[in-house]
Amino acid sequence: MTDTDLLLTFYGDDFTGSTDALEGLADNGVRAVLFTRPPTTEDLERFDDLDAVGVAGVSRTMTPEEMESELPSVFDALGELNAPIVHYKVCSTFDSSPEVGSIGTAIDVAQDAYDSPFVPVSQGTEVPHGRYVAFSNLFAERGGEMYRIDRHPTMRDHPVTPMHESDLRRHLGEQTSRPIGRVDQRFLDDYEAAEAELTETIRENEDEIVVLDALDTDHLETIGRLLWDRATDASGPLFAVGSSGLEHHALVSHWDETGEIDRDATYFEKREPADNIAVMSGSASEETAAQIDWANEHGFRLVSIDTERLVDPYQKSDARAAAVEEALAALDDGESVVLYSARGPDDPAIDATRAAFEEHGTAENLESYLGHQQGVMFRELLERSDVTRACVAGGDTSSHVISELNLDALEAIAPAAPGGPLCRAHSATTAFDGLELALKGGQVHTENDEFDYFGVVEQGGLENAD
Repeated sequence: MTDTDLLLTFYGDDFTGSTDALEGLADNGVRAVLFTRPPTTEDLERFDDLDAVGVAGVSRTMTPEEMESELPSVFDALGELNAPIVHYKVCSTFDSSPEVGSIGTAIDVAQDAYDSPFVPVSQGTEVPHGRYVAFSNLFAERGGEMYRIDRHPTMRDHPVTPMHESDLRRHLGEQTSRPIGRVDQRFLDDYEAAEAELTETIRENEDEIVVLDALDTDHLETIGRLLWDRATDASGPLFAVGSSGLEHHALVSHWDETGEIDRDATYFEKREPADNIAVMSGSASEETAAQIDWANEHGFRLVSIDTERLVDPYQKSDARAAAVEEALAALDDGESVVLYSARGPDDPAIDATRAAFEEHGTAENLESYLGHQQGVMFRELLERSDVTRACVAGGDTSSHVISELNLDALEAIAPAAPGGPLCRAHSATTAFDGLELALKGGQVHTENDEFDYFGVVEQGGLENAD
């Protein structure tokens, strides 16, 4: 094993979720770097005094067969870093199914690598994402309203991984044959009671996976202590599954209490405003549409990408060139610019583009195809402009942009919105090394009264609440 003093390693099952975990660490004084592939010794030597290392992945969109091919080498590499805990970071809504993004498959693969004494599943975040687990049932907040996850307006009808079951034990039980128990809220108000219940669940019931409730920060603090005590007593790493609540509160609270970290570190703080920024949006969410509207009303120039032409093999080059040239003209005029493929879920361009894509019979799926094309466009735009700060909206789009920019790693440097920090990029390509970049999932938004995420990124983020 590599001799390190790391507290944690993690794998994010998508890019925007990975930066969410990165933010939770940086915001609490934990020096962390997110790599785009498992880091080598040489990669790690570029950074001093690291407390945590992450790898941004895309397993959320993979089949079980693809995960079984992709994940073993990643888990082996993370295990070599010798951190007490390896966290498989998943979306706070537990997006998964037996066919796509199977969390059960990830657990099975990890147990072959680590033989973790048990696998805790911790989905509660409370703040900043409003996710709660009560008697193993997941609840999610939206617009100030609380929904059981199988009744959540977005997740019950999710096009890829709809949630038809709120009990995480039942949902996960469709993805793995391993026995699943729980430690519910009745025990989490007291550490000794929680520890005793966990011991009984593992030893007496022989449960290999344990779902942990969480209704408030006290519960998360108990979970952090439970996991750390178990991990530091184990002969190998503890493999944990869950949302960024582990980074945003559970583990960091315990590390702060034991003196492992200094939560008052000041490297994660607002930056100076940029003259202008470039935004590439591949998100069709209502949230992102409102943010595009806000940008339009506050001096950003909008560039609508002609996606119907973009999916035509004979016209895609011209469609890319037209969008890039229009965006460059805006930047040359000193304006910030948003290039977008759709303006909300009801944009008629979505159905028209899908019909055109199917007509041309491209083997790739549409989302991946568009993401790749937008990545190519954004690379050219950044290469030909003097922009030093940029933003990408959309999970799939983010992964393609990262690939096109040949980025090696990201560090979170400033808060912008929960789950969407401003980061500094590290790249072997000089043009992109040092680029300040924010990756935003479709539902990410600031906690301000306006849909001003792109404006906040332009201004260098927000003042840290601490």
